[in-house]
Amino acid sequence: MLNVKKVGSCTFTERLIEKLTAFYSLQSRRLRRQLELPLMDELSAKFVIVLTIGVIIYGGLLGLEDFRSLLADVRSHKLGLVYLYTIRILLGLNLSVFLWRVLLVLKYRPLESCRDRQLPRCTVIVPAYNEGEGVVMTLKSIVHSEYPADKLQIIAIDDGSADDTFDWIRIACKIMPGRIESIRFKKNRGKRAALFEGIIRSRGRIIITIDSDSVVEPQTLRRLVSPFVGDKSVGAVAGNVRVLNCDEGFIPKMLDVIFAYGFDFLRASQSMVNTVFCTPGALSAYRKDIVMKNLNAWLSQTFLGAKANIGEDRAMTNMILNDGWSVKFQSNAVVYTAVPTAYGKLCKMFLRWARSNVRETLKMGGFVFKRFRSGPMSGARVNFIVSCVNLVFPQVIASLAVGFMFVRPQAYISQLMLWVVIASTAPTVFYALRRRNSDSLWAYAYGLLWLVGLWWITPWAIATCRSGKWLTRQLPTQRPTSPGRRILPAEMGTAA
Repeated sequence: MLNVKKVGSCTFTERLIEKLTAFYSLQSRRLRRQLELPLMDELSAKFVIVLTIGVIIYGGLLGLEDFRSLLADVRSHKLGLVYLYTIRILLGLNLSVFLWRVLLVLKYRPLESCRDRQLPRCTVIVPAYNEGEGVVMTLKSIVHSEYPADKLQIIAIDDGSADDTFDWIRIACKIMPGRIESIRFKKNRGKRAALFEGIIRSRGRIIITIDSDSVVEPQTLRRLVSPFVGDKSVGAVAGNVRVLNCDEGFIPKMLDVIFAYGFDFLRASQSMVNTVFCTPGALSAYRKDIVMKNLNAWLSQTFLGAKANIGEDRAMTNMILNDGWSVKFQSNAVVYTAVPTAYGKLCKMFLRWARSNVRETLKMGGFVFKRFRSGPMSGARVNFIVSCVNLVFPQVIASLAVGFMFVRPQAYISQLMLWVVIASTAPTVFYALRRRNSDSLWAYAYGLLWLVGLWWITPWAIATCRSGKWLTRQLPTQRPTSPGRRILPAEMGTAA
């Protein structure tokens, strides 16, 4: 586990003074063009979230009678009646599946770690592009993993970076002699090509991919590959992704809660039916023989005639599932990854993910209702149907707000915000139960951010799904060597 610095003992008054001092010192700082609200400290922000939620609930209850009157007007039209029944059916479906997933998560347990003699030879591939000094921290965390060095091949690939990324990779090779193999592309060829190069040079039976802006815990690699040893039907394993840079603003704090729900809840439930939909680029493992079988098709994949430059992780997962293998989630194989801190970069990341989701959902639809494996398939099919529904359903609800703006805007908007709060309660409660801290409140902030500024991403991704632009591959800002409250092991040190 990662070490956590202990805060020295101090009185409540001293802590309060520190909080107030930090709050007022931030008042003098320059406003940033990011959704970070730098004029408030975390305590104040959480108070504002609670206050806002209270106002939304109160407003929703006050506007309930007007909303009922609005629904009566909608029922008076045939199309309106169809719309309301459709909403009820979809809400019922989502609620039923949610309760089913809760039962699966309660039963979920990660597979136990293997002993050294049982561990297979692995190849860890780290593709890097314009990562700068940060790639050293990633490589150090891998080298310092509690995994037999003679069974671990590490390949770092500079994908034609425009900065000094390869210089830092060479520094890492000097710091840890004999542990890292380096490859450099003269020109940028894309992440898929970089992974392809690493795969064909690999000597391990298991291929592990780790993003160059991520850090793994010492036990992560051992835990990640253990399911392959314990279950011969497993073709791929997804790691558990958490946020590295939580102290860089409010957006990372929101994403930390959302990631917890997306991995520890959604992927854990998918793992119970042997069908995790996406093995994340930040940390995943694959059987090499399966990968090699699909490698050329994966590299040359196209969508609507255009070369597929995005979604390499979801595409690989689909190919493995289509071949009849199980894909599992290992919750105790943890990786910490850097996420965007600005609204613009967040939108670009989500847009890339959403386009990939649209593409690979269509791809999955081509085999999920066939006899794609010998074991049970009903769980995979239920999750697929719900994922298709959720591609459209939330966006339709939010989009209708525009139409109702000209009818009874106050009644509809108050109820819409109330439903967002209700929907955000699930990740809030889940995070609070798992992590046992008030950071769970950021799920409410994320829900409101989605309603105001992110709802458009999926509709736009559907309309522009042919686009394969990466959107976020630019020269980075300096990545901090400390992840704030995520303290790294002492042996990782710094790059210098």
